[in-house]
Amino acid sequence: MLLFQMTTFKQIALIGSTASGKTALSIELAHQSNANILSLDSLALYKKIDIASAKPTIEERANIQHFGIDEYLPNEPFDVTTFIELYKKAKKESIQENKNLIIVGGTSFYLSSLLNGISQLPPISQNAKEKSNKLLKNVEMAHAFLNNLDPQHLSSINTKDRYRIEKMLNLYFETSLTPTMYFKNNPPRPIIKDKLDIYEIDVEREVLRERIKKRTKNMLHAGLIDEVFYLEKTYTRQPNCMKSIGIKEVLSYMDGHYNKEEMEQRIVIHTAQLAKRQRTFNRSQFTDKTLLPLEKLREKLLKNS
Repeated sequence: MLLFQMTTFKQIALIGSTASGKTALSIELAHQSNANILSLDSLALYKKIDIASAKPTIEERANIQHFGIDEYLPNEPFDVTTFIELYKKAKKESIQENKNLIIVGGTSFYLSSLLNGISQLPPISQNAKEKSNKLLKNVEMAHAFLNNLDPQHLSSINTKDRYRIEKMLNLYFETSLTPTMYFKNNPPRPIIKDKLDIYEIDVEREVLRERIKKRTKNMLHAGLIDEVFYLEKTYTRQPNCMKSIGIKEVLSYMDGHYNKEEMEQRIVIHTAQLAKRQRTFNRSQFTDKTLLPLEKLREKLLKNS
């Protein structure tokens, strides 16, 4: 049975921890199966963040249409609802072009949102925003305010996560409902309703650690420090993306907290920790999937394409 058939739109998901080899495999598969690619990478979404995101270069994309890459500037807001719109766009254009779609990346939360859905949020009035902004003058106090109302929901939100705190404040002041009550009354609806074949790359920890070390060195050699310097000068440190792995360590180096060797070690350590969290999330969220080492998965997918 063919994985993809040109007479019918097909889509699959290719996931795995950072540095596991997803990008190269997805491009190879896209060539053989006449498919577009939708990236699930939360950092590759941004223009100007090329090295820190490890996004494929224009040459590496090899004329394959990529959605979810270079979509926004670093100071432009983005959340999962925006990603869902990107998915809808990618699917619509792929069908119009008589192409299939490969959903690929490490931010599997987005994939989970497509499969499980998210609750639709109401339009936020100016009055609600003004109330939120008053509290947000002290983000930790704003978190405490919400926590008194809804400790169940706030337990998953960091006390300094201004973006999520602001969203929950807006929701409360607009609806007079706690987040828990609102989401109970407005349950999520799946975006992808058909069965989606999910393939995950399985990598031994030591092998992955070496891949992360190598990639980190390549990023530094390619000019990571200069990229972060430009990003800070152009967009300041305020955008959420400036707190991403690879960027925050360089900023600490620029502040004199690390020397270059320590900065590199920190990037490796934090990336390995991220990979562990990604594996744990994938294991808990996607039970019906094919989990194989890179070469075996490559052989299986290319054989069936």
